[in-house]
Amino acid sequence: MVLAWIAAMVVIIGVGSALAGEYKADYDTPGSESKAASDLTEQRFGGYSSQEVFVVWKDEAGARSPGATRRVNAFFAEAKGVDHIAEQTPIRVSRDGKIGSTTLPLTAAAWDIPKEDGEKLIAAAEKNSGDGLEIKLGGDPIYQAQEATSPEGIGFLGAAIVLLIAFGSVVAAGLPLAIALVGLGISSGGLIVLLANIIDVPDWTTAVSGLIGIGVGIDYSLLVLTRFRAAMNEGKDRHDAVVEAVTTAGRSVIIAGATVVIAVLGLCLTGLPYMYGVAISASLAVLVVMVASVTLLPALLAYLGPKVDRLRLPFLGRTLKAEGDGESPAARWSHFVQRHPWTAVITATAVLLALAAPALGMRLGFPDAGNDPPDTMTRQAYDLNTEGFGPGTNGPLVIAADLPGPAAKPKIDSLAERLRGERGVAFVPDPQINAEGNAAIVTVIPSGSPQDEETEHLVNRLREDVVPDALGTSGISAEIGGVTAALEDQSEYMKGRMPLFIAGVVGLSFLLLLVAFRSPLISLKAAVMNLLSVGAAYGVMTLVAKGGAVGGLIGIDHEVPIAPFMPVMMFAILFGLSMDYEVFLISRIREEYLKDGNTRRAVADGLARTARVITAAAAVMVIVFLAFIAAPDVFLKLFGIGLAVAILLDATVVRMVLVPAVMQLLGSRNWWIPSWLERSLPRLEVERVAVGRAAEGGP
Repeated sequence: MVLAWIAAMVVIIGVGSALAGEYKADYDTPGSESKAASDLTEQRFGGYSSQEVFVVWKDEAGARSPGATRRVNAFFAEAKGVDHIAEQTPIRVSRDGKIGSTTLPLTAAAWDIPKEDGEKLIAAAEKNSGDGLEIKLGGDPIYQAQEATSPEGIGFLGAAIVLLIAFGSVVAAGLPLAIALVGLGISSGGLIVLLANIIDVPDWTTAVSGLIGIGVGIDYSLLVLTRFRAAMNEGKDRHDAVVEAVTTAGRSVIIAGATVVIAVLGLCLTGLPYMYGVAISASLAVLVVMVASVTLLPALLAYLGPKVDRLRLPFLGRTLKAEGDGESPAARWSHFVQRHPWTAVITATAVLLALAAPALGMRLGFPDAGNDPPDTMTRQAYDLNTEGFGPGTNGPLVIAADLPGPAAKPKIDSLAERLRGERGVAFVPDPQINAEGNAAIVTVIPSGSPQDEETEHLVNRLREDVVPDALGTSGISAEIGGVTAALEDQSEYMKGRMPLFIAGVVGLSFLLLLVAFRSPLISLKAAVMNLLSVGAAYGVMTLVAKGGAVGGLIGIDHEVPIAPFMPVMMFAILFGLSMDYEVFLISRIREEYLKDGNTRRAVADGLARTARVITAAAAVMVIVFLAFIAAPDVFLKLFGIGLAVAILLDATVVRMVLVPAVMQLLGSRNWWIPSWLERSLPRLEVERVAVGRAAEGGP
């Protein structure tokens, strides 16, 4: 088994390196107005994609001084040699004459431009800067070409520290890390780069799937390893200990992993092409570590046996030394909660709802280059553009008009003139008419930045009132596009798809738990509690996105919108991971219940025997997800905070308070199932085979 995994890793990583695809993503929203505008400009203007590279330069001697002009022209000459770069647009100069700006239109979508082309442009800008002149570039191709910090290494290091503290043994702590490392290598180093040849995979997918794979890989290994050590401590030999670990914890791992995969694949319900790549990539990462946890890890445990605790560190390792018993702190806590179930349920629910409340003010949108780290070229270009021409220069709107003929030009000129007088519009250059005279482009520079609410309102007002009124019955049809409008379209699209997505993920997860535990009420309870913890995570993420003192802790110094795909991705990932802990806990409670049919004792003992491993697993997850804070992208920072908070709440408030309290209130109804449903469900036992006979009335 070990040799098979080594061979598989070598082959998959080797093939992935040789046949790696390009990371790319089509962020256009199907059926949107911005998509229609992009298609029209591409068809009528020589492939222009409505996207561009921003070029901005500053020279204290003047943007049009001889020295600046010579160097800037040299840059443009080099830029012409880069693929997908069209002729530059007219140059604007700031009022003080020091800052110049133009754009390089792209003849392909930014996500279809290779990273190497962006690197060539950056190199040309840096080469021609100097002697008081600085040339800065912005736009998606430049952003993609910038070096980014990978959070996987930070997450892996943090997880290693938690495991060393928990186990107190280098060997024991190293096993979950080894499983996670194998999973990371096979998925990120092989399968995902191969997947990029077939479907769109965004460049940030490896960070998300890598950290999810590390987190669940360590969690699943932790569960199996802890059960193995407990069996060894009971005096069993290594063979029987491995069998017990796989037939108990291993079954829980399979159900938990399947739940995560189902939840993450729910991202496909969004209907967005790039989400398919994210969903499949994350699912592959989970599947690999899930299979490794029940095949590779048991093989390693069979080799090691008692040596699993070798290389011990002093003063560490008490937290996972042995499972709890009826007198452990976790058991005493469970009995306390069970004596006051209504108080526990009301208090815990109130806390979660209070944390979720800020989510009602969540504003969806995309952070712009103004949120990039100050040392990046995209941020520097953004700041120079803002200094010289206002923040709206960084996110122009593009109105693409379909003309009945050249005679319609005066109407387009009239539209441009009216737009110049609109509130929220900073500048409108002369319209561009194509050679055939059957299409026009009107560029609108807003006065607000791409992520401002003011710009969002401007897009809606132009679409609903200004443009239709100005064009009237002229026979001209116009669509409003550009990056800012495209992101607004996607925000609205995602809002509309959320109900279907949530219903699909919750419904499928409910059915899986129903098959696993054969209890409608336990499955429903799990779904409701997971919704509460996800809602609380949304609330905290929204609070951090507001900036201020809270956001400043992770480098967000002013309010930013939340990327529209984030709530969807977070829901899928958190719902799946929360189900992990539900499966771990409920499977052990059910195992204890099947011994004598006593629900109260089963809940207390099950909680006592899983509290330590769930706490350690949650600590690993929290550390891993907090590693996202080191990423330069604002959306990844918010993503990490939301995931970490949700896991923390799920392992404390939900598992330690709500679960024992609700199960105490339900009593024998926890395991109730209609006879007709019992007969129709397939058999999928999670707990140990033949753990004992249930008491009378049990399942």
